[in-house]
Amino acid sequence: MWTLGLAGVVTIALGALISILSRNDYDGLDAEDRFAFDPTFISFAGMSLGQLAMIVFGVLVVSNEYSTGMIRTSLAAVPQRGTFLFGKVVVATLLALAVGLATSFVTFFVGQAMLGPYQARLGDPGVLRAVIGGGLYMTLIAMFSMGVAAMLRSPMLSLGILMPFFFLISSILGNVSATEKVGRFLPDQAGSKIMQVKTPLDDDTPYGPWGGLAIMVAWVVVALAGGYAVLKKRDA
Repeated sequence: MWTLGLAGVVTIALGALISILSRNDYDGLDAEDRFAFDPTFISFAGMSLGQLAMIVFGVLVVSNEYSTGMIRTSLAAVPQRGTFLFGKVVVATLLALAVGLATSFVTFFVGQAMLGPYQARLGDPGVLRAVIGGGLYMTLIAMFSMGVAAMLRSPMLSLGILMPFFFLISSILGNVSATEKVGRFLPDQAGSKIMQVKTPLDDDTPYGPWGGLAIMVAWVVVALAGGYAVLKKRDA
């Protein structure tokens, strides 16, 4: 529960700070940047750090039992391994969804208040989709982390791979010209498109908001399927 709470606090606080800075810098933007100015997406700037707490939540939900040895007791109580894994995933997903949606709406309203005259409104075209999408994005990040943790069976190993992957490797691949076309199909970069209302003029991404979310869902399905396969074949 601490990780879920931290995800909300970090996302809201950082989003508000970035919104204040964007408001102060607006007058210095050129015509092209003003055209691409996306107040909704700006308010979600804190999601890049908030998602790390969701990753920790997803990893601990699944792999903490391996580090304590309680996995043997759990599987003895629920020998149907598919039921055990997906029952845990469903409960954790519902928690992540509730926190993600609440965080997304609060982040949006706080961020728009900080943007003042440059704010967007919930009834504007594409804004409600982006706000709900923010909650779905946080939920899918947690689910993806659950699948990876089920495959690796170690909280330290899972966090050691997922943290640098999302925080460092994905950003590098997405910002280097030689790899940007590959990076845009990674789960976080594809999924974040759902939070965009305006598309930059130089953005040649071959999918839209819902296409990006579908790519992220595909990553989640593969991760969970891999986690189930490992759990089914290997001993506790």
